[in-house]
Amino acid sequence: MATFASAQESLIVAHRGASKDAPENTIPAFALAWRQNADAIEGDFFLTKDGEIVCTHDKSTKRFNKKDLVIRDNLLVDLKQLDVGAWHSEKFAGTTMPTIAEVFGTIPQGKVIYVEVKCGPEIVPKLLSEIEKSGLQDKQIVVISFNRFVIKKLKELAPQFTANWLSSFKKEKNGTLQPTFNQALATLKSINADGFSSSKDGITKKFIHQVQEAGYQYHVWTVDDPKDAKRLVDWGAESVTTNVPAVIRDGLAPSR
Repeated sequence: MATFASAQESLIVAHRGASKDAPENTIPAFALAWRQNADAIEGDFFLTKDGEIVCTHDKSTKRFNKKDLVIRDNLLVDLKQLDVGAWHSEKFAGTTMPTIAEVFGTIPQGKVIYVEVKCGPEIVPKLLSEIEKSGLQDKQIVVISFNRFVIKKLKELAPQFTANWLSSFKKEKNGTLQPTFNQALATLKSINADGFSSSKDGITKKFIHQVQEAGYQYHVWTVDDPKDAKRLVDWGAESVTTNVPAVIRDGLAPSR
């Protein structure tokens, strides 16, 4: 029989840091997330041309900077010259794109990072090297990716780390949602994942319980409404990823 999380047990994960109040995937956003009492941070990571790992969501820098540089085609030194904070507000002007080592350096003892790999499995050896250098405990690292081959490679090389497959739900013409539970289960088994993490849209209580009864974790993103968070936690979500960790923390706090 599966056991399901309670509001006190479910982790609050800061999506790209406290990304409503600070520029996403930056040190200020992650530092603010910790001050807002997040249990974990989530960040997005790519390999650069010279094999370094940087924290950014998009394949290129176009959304944050006038210079449109493709991450994989540029050197770390050049990406570090860009301002990735001013787009959010002048308060954050001069903020630079962090390396994964810099992000790891923000993590307090006992807190967790969800490392979302945005490229392919070629990043895994470098990622494992950076984790080893960080001094973080194994239980502080969770690797997540939409790319199932990233999860498969990670579990082959470092099975001690928790690794969860990400998927949103897509409605087919006949009205059914993809993936179905059976499709998700087949993928989880084939890549040796520890859990399934989905968008909040389309998920059902039945689906969550099926995932957990099959022996896998269930996590949800991106939830900014406390009522939605409470419902999903009541259904068994083991973590809730949010842009507003302080709001969700307050919303899940026990009533006095």
